[in-house]
Amino acid sequence: MDNQKEIFPIVDESGTVIGCATRGECHSGSKLLHPVVHMHIFNSAGEVYLQKRPEWKDIQPGKWDTAVGGHIDYGESPEEALLREVKEELGISTFHPEFLSKYVFESDIERELVYVHRCSYDGPICPSSTELESGRFWTLQEIREAIGKDVLTPNFESEFQRFFK
Repeated sequence: MDNQKEIFPIVDESGTVIGCATRGECHSGSKLLHPVVHMHIFNSAGEVYLQKRPEWKDIQPGKWDTAVGGHIDYGESPEEALLREVKEELGISTFHPEFLSKYVFESDIERELVYVHRCSYDGPICPSSTELESGRFWTLQEIREAIGKDVLTPNFESEFQRFFK
């Protein structure tokens, strides 16, 4: 289970830290804006790597999601968080991220300031057995066919349609 007492920074829409709160507080419907990083990984065949979220996750358990997604720790920059999360979740330490944008994502229970990145990568991927259920490359057609069928996280669906039509 996720550590509900983990401390997250609370930010304004520009990303300036204005406070802190626990994971439990941020995911309780409070709508406290907290920052996260996302990495979309494409291989040379144009396929997109997705991770399957474990059933024990407090948000969107069992659904397929962005290759890497994680909260920015209090006192950590988005760049530091991205390097840490990619290493933790997929075992990748050498990659060349491209920053795409940041935007606010809101669900029924939370608000996130999402820093979106992408990269091209054909090297080995070693999904964390403690952080992810599994992962694999999907064709763009497979992703399009899964949209709206409760297979993918709503956050991934909106991001995919926004950045990778």
